[in-house]
Amino acid sequence: MPDPARNNHSSRHPEQAICDVVVVGGGGAGLAAAIEVAERGGHAVLLEKNPSLGGSTAWSVGSISATRTSHQDDAGIVDHPDDHYEDMEVLAGSYANRDNRELRRILVDRTTEMMQWLEQSGLVFVGPNVEPPHRQPRMHNVVPNSRSFPYHLGRRALAAGVDVRLNAKVESLISDHGSITGLTYHDGRQSHVLKARGGVVLAAGDYSGSRELKAEFAGPDVSDLEPVNITATGDGFRLALEHGAEMVNGDIVRGPIMRFVPPEQPNLIGRLPPWTALAKLMKWSFDHLPQAILRPFAMSFLTTALGPSVDLFKQGAILINQNGQRFVDEINKPGMAVPHQPERLAYIVMDAKLAGQFTAWPYFISTAPGVAYAYLDDYRRNRADIFIKADSVGELAGKLGLDASVLQQTIGQYNRQDRKTRNGSFPALDQGPYIALGPVRSYVVFTDGGLKVSLQHEVLHSSGAPIDGLYAAGSNGQGGVLLEGHGHHLAWAFISGRRAGEQALARARQHSPKQG
Repeated sequence: MPDPARNNHSSRHPEQAICDVVVVGGGGAGLAAAIEVAERGGHAVLLEKNPSLGGSTAWSVGSISATRTSHQDDAGIVDHPDDHYEDMEVLAGSYANRDNRELRRILVDRTTEMMQWLEQSGLVFVGPNVEPPHRQPRMHNVVPNSRSFPYHLGRRALAAGVDVRLNAKVESLISDHGSITGLTYHDGRQSHVLKARGGVVLAAGDYSGSRELKAEFAGPDVSDLEPVNITATGDGFRLALEHGAEMVNGDIVRGPIMRFVPPEQPNLIGRLPPWTALAKLMKWSFDHLPQAILRPFAMSFLTTALGPSVDLFKQGAILINQNGQRFVDEINKPGMAVPHQPERLAYIVMDAKLAGQFTAWPYFISTAPGVAYAYLDDYRRNRADIFIKADSVGELAGKLGLDASVLQQTIGQYNRQDRKTRNGSFPALDQGPYIALGPVRSYVVFTDGGLKVSLQHEVLHSSGAPIDGLYAAGSNGQGGVLLEGHGHHLAWAFISGRRAGEQALARARQHSPKQG
């Protein structure tokens, strides 16, 4: 069977202009919505603007936080959605009073069923892993990688009869006396009109890749930050806002987060095909093989997908820009300053004394909670492209392509004076060999703003009334629920997507011509 994530046309009714439900976006939420419609007997059309399925789901770490799963049962873990609900309040922190607690309740009550649904689709998970402040291990990680989501859910969508149309960019929603009855989209050659008896489900991802929407809702400082997913341009939000919808928590973003630039070639884990048999073999390995054998696989992921620990800076590492200059107090939101530097990048610099600390617990370079910790030697082995070592400051400058005299002046000034005026007490960087890690860039991983929705995932007008025929799921339909911690965004995508699809199909059946 061809890979549905790259299948350009798999239409049951390729020329049909009317369907039951049209879904905008082919990530986790959109696939879940379309599958739900089709498996309940409806005709779903899924429109994805990119040439393949996946969206931000395929860029994710691939973790899902869930309770009462078979993995927890196998590990003898007794857990409850009520506890999960309370732990999410702790994770929300200072934003807790801005949370949509009714939507949070929907989320935690349905994670067990969601995991069963995903596993029935062919997805395989390892875990559960510990992630404080969760009181029980709840984090389940997909194997071999997050591309498994569009691969398996895409296959399930095709098997159910979903009409998947790729390279299909939605232009506008069609409104008839206040009801959304369809949309127009462009396939790269011409525009098409698509009517839907049940309406439209918006599942087009967040706006981390939209400079304009980030500036409008989160402020100008955030607008300069690069997105992890450059195609997350907030299309679903624009479509809904044009019809009077309202944004909730638009100022909350996951960023700036500094991350190492990705390698030119995908790592081993990223290249593995998302086959169920391979995933089951990996799960068996995680369950039975010693960590000494498994660790290289974990390191391949950790040294690619994640960024530097704040402990690097708390212990005395500094940031320099392409001019060889220090430009920020490294423990005071340094990620905000990186986008304003030449080429929007920086390097982390340390000396031999500091480097010696980051070879074992508790000082690590990066971590995925419950999976593994990566130390300096792991980066030396796995990311030679961003690990630069030199006997002197001048030699380090040469390897980085910087002006040696400037970098020597920067380090000298830091050792004589600047380290004493940092927010804390720091040792001099004066013992070779010297190490630089980088470059690093600052990213917005995702935005947490969502359209205001009802408990049935109807998009609400600013007046408070539902916009008839318009539903939203995933980031588009986040509705104010706060999804801090690993694994909640994906869980919300699948849960809200299925529910939104179900609601839209019910409306389609109410509006279908009577048979008689």
